[in-house]
Amino acid sequence: MALQGEIGQLFSRETQAIFYNWKEKPVQRMLDFDFLCGRPTPSVACIVQPGSNGGFQKVFFGDEEIAIPVYGSTAEAAKKHPRADVFVNYASFRSAYESTMEALQTATVRVVAVIAEGVPEKDTKRLIAYARANNKIIIGPATVGGVQAGAFKIGDTAGTLDNIISCKLYRPGSVGFVSKSGGMSNEMYNVLSRATDGLYEGIAIGGDTFPGSTLSDHCIRYQNIPQIKMIVVLGELGGTDEYSLVKALKDGKVTKPVVAWVSGTCAKLFKSEVQFGHAGARSTGESDSAQVCQQLSYSLGG
Repeated sequence: MALQGEIGQLFSRETQAIFYNWKEKPVQRMLDFDFLCGRPTPSVACIVQPGSNGGFQKVFFGDEEIAIPVYGSTAEAAKKHPRADVFVNYASFRSAYESTMEALQTATVRVVAVIAEGVPEKDTKRLIAYARANNKIIIGPATVGGVQAGAFKIGDTAGTLDNIISCKLYRPGSVGFVSKSGGMSNEMYNVLSRATDGLYEGIAIGGDTFPGSTLSDHCIRYQNIPQIKMIVVLGELGGTDEYSLVKALKDGKVTKPVVAWVSGTCAKLFKSEVQFGHAGARSTGESDSAQVCQQLSYSLGG
């Protein structure tokens, strides 16, 4: 998916989300992050629980217990909370398509994070086509989400509060990071906190074969964010997303310093095709091997 127009920053300290399909831990982790960052208001505006008659869910915002409203439909939630422009979708792969499409068709929703792994590929392609045509942004499927340091995070991104503190995600640095893997993103946030002034924004695009937005989409977006001074990319074998990033660099769409690495070089040691953890993490030929993708970055001095 090529993001349309001059899209830059996705989140801010005022960003609020509609959380679909109540999960206690991800919601509480979002609110703990908010409180740690000194946000005046919680980032979770409301919860959609399909079929619910409404009500509230009790959670903590710091040491204060608060009640977040619950609605039975996305339409009702969006009507009551028009400033909530991020949709965090914890639906299973069985219903992720319908709930995501409804969110994309909601005028006030700008960004949709699809957490579920294993969404049927034909459904994902339809979601990508609709998002592209309507200037919406999909993160995922099969993603942990993303984070803007000191401002907003999606669900379980960056793990526990201890990890957030050790990675200094409570305040912004100047590095834009993008990866396919949520787990490796958490590790890289730690590395960046030690080797640089820290993360500004990090996105895990998801490990399925067809991500809603690509590595290069986010790198081009980082180019439009003045606070980001350098870009770090962690790719993996499988697919040709890294090719589009190289093209963006060659075409001058990305001029900020880029540090990139493609994991999966060990696949060459196996005699047959190897499926790694993600659905998209398999090399079916020379063109999408980690070595060839690495050579492309080396050719540009990466």
